[in-house]
Amino acid sequence: MSVDLRTRIGAASLPNPIMTAAGCAGIGRELGRFFDVAKLGAFVTPSITPEARAGRPAPRLAETPSGVLNSTGLQGPGIDAFLARDLPWLDEQQARTIVSIAGNSVEEYAEVAGRLATAPGVTAVEINTACPNVEDRGLMFAAHPTAAAEVVRAVRAHTRRGVPVLAKLSADVTDVVGVAMACADAGADALSMINTLHGMAVDTSTFRPRLAGITGGLSGPAIRPVAVRCVYQVHAALPEVPIIGIGGVRTGLDALELVLAGASAVAVGTANIHDPSACVRILRELDAALRERGISHLADAVGLAHKPAGTLMRRIDPNVGVAEPTEQETLQ
Repeated sequence: MSVDLRTRIGAASLPNPIMTAAGCAGIGRELGRFFDVAKLGAFVTPSITPEARAGRPAPRLAETPSGVLNSTGLQGPGIDAFLARDLPWLDEQQARTIVSIAGNSVEEYAEVAGRLATAPGVTAVEINTACPNVEDRGLMFAAHPTAAAEVVRAVRAHTRRGVPVLAKLSADVTDVVGVAMACADAGADALSMINTLHGMAVDTSTFRPRLAGITGGLSGPAIRPVAVRCVYQVHAALPEVPIIGIGGVRTGLDALELVLAGASAVAVGTANIHDPSACVRILRELDAALRERGISHLADAVGLAHKPAGTLMRRIDPNVGVAEPTEQETLQ
């Protein structure tokens, strides 16, 4: 049985649901040495800012028992270099490119979105709402529905019609559903969840924080249950809004878990650090997992965890593969 893995993120049609997570796969050339980046559902760029940024001082990465802390500080070349050098390369590879954008103010987000509006090869724009808003005492945009909605509205106004605008949300908030609803009302075509969680590690030998930036963003397997929870809650409240599930995905079954919670696509982040071919492997594993469960269309699996108990779905026996429906299930 073949599986139809096609999915939609707003107006964008993708051949499969697996994409990179912003900031975890370089600018594309790095992965291009291992596989054709056009095989991905989409490639998500690092967050692009108006000006070049040197980022935070080293050390910027610290391993934890089940994840990675990073404090890169949005290091990047800025929008001019991105448009001149990086976006054309991705377009030449025929990659579907989702451009992550960031800024310190609403005006900076709008500026980057406006520069992208006439650039070829942009499949969608993803707003990194976890950036601190320097005009609001350094609070991140994602921390408050009104601030998140304001930046979404500005980016939507500067993005050409037909290009979806995605809002990337943080789980470090009291009410992620409220922020998600505000972003959708402001014009977000889809939601990406979740960004890294704010964390910290201390070196017990030097007695000092392990990151030069003191705190950083935690990613990896440790945050996957949080991502699943957020995707589930937001899909329940906004079932019509596509969600890109992000957080600690290492295998096809990890991806399937987010799909069942309500994600229409899945982004792979930290796994790329250890395995540059992780995305294509996870795509193969997801395809196999759906086939084993008798699901021929990815779209049929989106949000299945919300279905009432007793809904007939083929069950998997971990020892023998696909289990035959029980007599009771057959009668339903």
